[in-house]
Amino acid sequence: MIPYGSQHISDADIEAVVEVLRSDFLTQGPCVPKFEEKLCEYSGMEFGVAFNSATSALHGACLAMGISAKSRVWVPAISFVASANCAEYCGAKVEFIDVELDTACLSMEFLENKLRLAELEGTLPDLVIAVHYAGQYCDMATLKVLSQRFHFRVIEDASHALGAEPPEAWGRAWAGDIRVYSFHPVKMITTAEGGVALTDDRGLAESMRMFACHGIQRDKDKWQYPESGEWYYEQQTLGFNYRMNDVQAALGISQLQQLPGFLKRRREIAAIYELNINLQQRVNQGKYGLSSYHLFPVLVDVQISDRVFSQLKAAGIGVQKHYIPILNQPYYRDKYHYPLGSCPQAQQFYRQTMSLPIFPDLADQDQQYVLEQLSQFL
Repeated sequence: MIPYGSQHISDADIEAVVEVLRSDFLTQGPCVPKFEEKLCEYSGMEFGVAFNSATSALHGACLAMGISAKSRVWVPAISFVASANCAEYCGAKVEFIDVELDTACLSMEFLENKLRLAELEGTLPDLVIAVHYAGQYCDMATLKVLSQRFHFRVIEDASHALGAEPPEAWGRAWAGDIRVYSFHPVKMITTAEGGVALTDDRGLAESMRMFACHGIQRDKDKWQYPESGEWYYEQQTLGFNYRMNDVQAALGISQLQQLPGFLKRRREIAAIYELNINLQQRVNQGKYGLSSYHLFPVLVDVQISDRVFSQLKAAGIGVQKHYIPILNQPYYRDKYHYPLGSCPQAQQFYRQTMSLPIFPDLADQDQQYVLEQLSQFL
């Protein structure tokens, strides 16, 4: 079976992990801060907090922003469930926003209309989670304007988008309050499991770091009941054990050095797909800058989509659906009772899309086999 995505592990990666295994620190050692520093250098953001998963990073980001049972959080209907679960963990009320049919990114038209109505009803969101689908930024320039006008904050779920490049015209004004990357094995780089939350806000970074480590505060200047012993620390709030360990971080540092090569190969594979598949039959990944091509989704007529999916699977091609709309999931459907057909563009996208194999080690002959099989249907 040719998978839709897979990690690339080099000898250098293995050596980096072995070095940590032979060291004095498997966790809470020097590798995690070093990895955070490297990620800040790469992203151009000032502060980074590494987590044991991107889901944990999203949850920590929500907590740092004060999201609670009194909060409203809006999420694109097309994403992995973690994009909504992070707000649910905080007790917030989650609502879903439709997506663009050509990109599956957040529809700014739908969002603005919903914001106007919410303003009249007094139900504006506290937070919008923007998902950079398949590796392409959503329209952050417009989202930034809307966030300033309607006074909500923004978390970028950039799990797919490490290495993506926004349009130059956006400048630096496009970034959200916090950006989260994932290091799951099918993503741009891997730490086996892991994630990071990046921000330019020192206060948010300090809060996220505390939530990731049991709510413990080690900065003596911020202790409420200081004692004199060097052993002393304080738990200031109810936190979680969301720390990344040094083994993961060592792998991440090594992988990050290889990221330019990974991106180059992904874009080569994408270019071959794009030469052989019409734009109308694939997701537009050139609309908002340069994609990292975490995914390469194609669009198949709804009437034959299920059959094509099954036949490609039978041919040994590991196509995948990205994603079932979150509001269709039993947990969200039963809790919020969204009417059938809510977010119609997300429903249509889900029914007609499937992701083709794309990862650095995909062999040329395997990609040609995928195209040969696909040509029977497109």
